[in-house]
Amino acid sequence: MGGDKNSIMHPYLKVTIPLVVPLLILLAPLSAFPIEGITIVQQRVIAIFFLAALCWVFEPIPIYATSVVIIVLQLLLVSNKGILLFRLDEGQAHFGELLPYNEIMATFASPIIMLFLGGFFLAMAATKYRLDINLARVLLKPFGENPKHVMLGLMLITGIFSMFMSNTATTVMMLSILTPVIAVFGPQDPGKTAFALCIPVAANIGGIGTPIGTPPNAIALKYLTGDNLITFGEWMTFGIPFVAIMMTLAWLLINALFKSEQTKIKINIKSRFLKTPKAIVVYLTFALTIVLWLMGSTHGMNAYTVAMIPVALFSITGIITKEDLKKISWDVLWLVSGGIALGLALDKTGLAQLVVNSIPFAQFSPYMVLFGATLLCLLMANFMSHTATANLLMPIMAALGTSMTSLAPLGGEMTLILTVTFAASLGMSLPISTPPNALAHATGHVQSHQMARVGMVLGVVGVLLSFVMVWILNIAGYIR
Repeated sequence: MGGDKNSIMHPYLKVTIPLVVPLLILLAPLSAFPIEGITIVQQRVIAIFFLAALCWVFEPIPIYATSVVIIVLQLLLVSNKGILLFRLDEGQAHFGELLPYNEIMATFASPIIMLFLGGFFLAMAATKYRLDINLARVLLKPFGENPKHVMLGLMLITGIFSMFMSNTATTVMMLSILTPVIAVFGPQDPGKTAFALCIPVAANIGGIGTPIGTPPNAIALKYLTGDNLITFGEWMTFGIPFVAIMMTLAWLLINALFKSEQTKIKINIKSRFLKTPKAIVVYLTFALTIVLWLMGSTHGMNAYTVAMIPVALFSITGIITKEDLKKISWDVLWLVSGGIALGLALDKTGLAQLVVNSIPFAQFSPYMVLFGATLLCLLMANFMSHTATANLLMPIMAALGTSMTSLAPLGGEMTLILTVTFAASLGMSLPISTPPNALAHATGHVQSHQMARVGMVLGVVGVLLSFVMVWILNIAGYIR
């Protein structure tokens, strides 16, 4: 993400604040921290955390670059192979435990990263061999020419694609399909706004449906292990119903707020399914991968292993070439890697647990904690990258969920992590909130205040719905 959210701040402040605050934290004596028992290693992690948070908010450098900086600083300052000067006090009680350097570096090749890489390969192959545009053509046909029904069709297709493709790529594709349709509306017809707005809304919501739909989902999976392990199919058990309900509410809301004056519209997509050997390999691999993801408990492979199948098949057959590899969203992979590394440092140094233990959460109602955490995440996600928001909050939520026994009747750590994850994807009130929103705003058919009206309602309703759904499914035993 980027954009104009920081344009009101002087460029000098955008650079100095993210640098000065972490530096002050590094130079402060341990006694200056309000939490008792802070070690030197934990102090350095706090400084890195604040550097990451401020850089992700103010964006003095690209957000993916911030992630790389996080990993490098951890290697230099808190790893067992860092700069010797910063390891002189090693072994003393107040110093703390250093992290193994190979665990920090391994975040670049985490299973989560491999899952996303598989998703990128599928999306690139689908676009290259026109599977996406042809599916859109076939799936839109049954919705007729009534504007309301066509909009519903567009939202459903956008939602389905965004479960397996980048939300941004899905939005670009669907907006290009939409261009001739919007031209049919009159200059002042609210239908223009409705159609331009329904695409990013559907893309943002649809990404929640699968673990690979959006980076916050993948980050959440990192913390859903052991007793809280969730498979690809189990995620979809609650993800798809949530997406279906939210999509229906979004469709009704957009239609109510921006009622079209047009009575009939027609979408004419001129394309045909390719029948070349490589195209057939893409179709079969796409179907096979999704089936294997859904049937993980049957064949024994997890989602990460399955994700490598399309990578191998498309590489062997030349469907994805070395030129195509240059188009992969490496920035997203690096961004997620930085978040995983940040979570690793907060967890392995004991900092996240120490912070959570220092706050008397036991005195608070578990409902207050759940709603407070999700609303905080929703607010942050409206003003900064969803991935950055999830990266910052997820390790804290994982530690909180583990330590707070009063959350157990509500689903414990899993409920907290999932509701916060959903909230991260529901921050879509502003053009700067997500790339799909920015793309829709750039069409000139959606104003900021119109986006805010829809985004705020759906965000709050979605947070409440996510809590209710995850809790019900947990009680019913559909998810562990």
